[in-house]
Amino acid sequence: MKVWISFDMEGVAGVVDWDQCRPGGHDYPLACALLQDEVNAAIEGALAGGATEIVINDSHGRMANLDPRAVAGGAQYIAGKQKPHFMMQGLDESFDAIFFVGYHGSISGPVSNMSHSFNPQVFSAARINGTLVGESGINALFAQHFGVPIALVTGDSLTWEETRAFAPGAQHVVTKESISRLSAMSLHPNESCRLIREAAQLAIERVAGGEVQVANIAVPAQLDLDLRSADLVSMALWIKNTTKIGERTVRIESAQRNLLETFESFIGVDTVLRGA
Repeated sequence: MKVWISFDMEGVAGVVDWDQCRPGGHDYPLACALLQDEVNAAIEGALAGGATEIVINDSHGRMANLDPRAVAGGAQYIAGKQKPHFMMQGLDESFDAIFFVGYHGSISGPVSNMSHSFNPQVFSAARINGTLVGESGINALFAQHFGVPIALVTGDSLTWEETRAFAPGAQHVVTKESISRLSAMSLHPNESCRLIREAAQLAIERVAGGEVQVANIAVPAQLDLDLRSADLVSMALWIKNTTKIGERTVRIESAQRNLLETFESFIGVDTVLRGA
């Protein structure tokens, strides 16, 4: 049983402020430690449930936030910023299950602690086939292409609400309840880790029992992106499969009806506009 884990930081219990999430920021080492504990809890639970191989992909900020020596269970650790598939690097059809750990709500939805969608300076909303989504929904395009089910989701309550449609049969852990974009009431970190460990074990057991399904996004998928300003649209159009559908909105739709191609075009738009 092969398990692949993508982990972010903003959805971790006890992490509530941007400054905690950035190197050199207030309490960044503490935030990294809290993140490491939740990732390790997911690994330990997966192993208890029957996982035999685990790969984790660092998906936050500079994407090198853990101490590799302290990663549990001998899991392989993908780190570093220059990754063609970004938050989904390393996933392929050989895996049996996906975990999203420490994920967060989208910038386009209700109030969620530190909500954003990839780059808050670029994207103000994203929709797949007309439904508002966050990072988890866009990443589900990649997961569905390779036929791997999302089996565990952790983060604030909005994170689960935005992901559940793409993760039928998945387990979830709500690590905190958002109060505002910069405040939340978190579980005690020990409790959060306990729940993640238990949910991860059950997730793998349910995957083995055939109780977790792959996302079922209708194809061809239309990924619509609202951009922060109209001048970003012309740059977004440099990327394959991208068309303008509004003053500040572009649509990505693969002519080949290929979800991987749709996802890769999105990563192209995100990469180009990060330097705008």
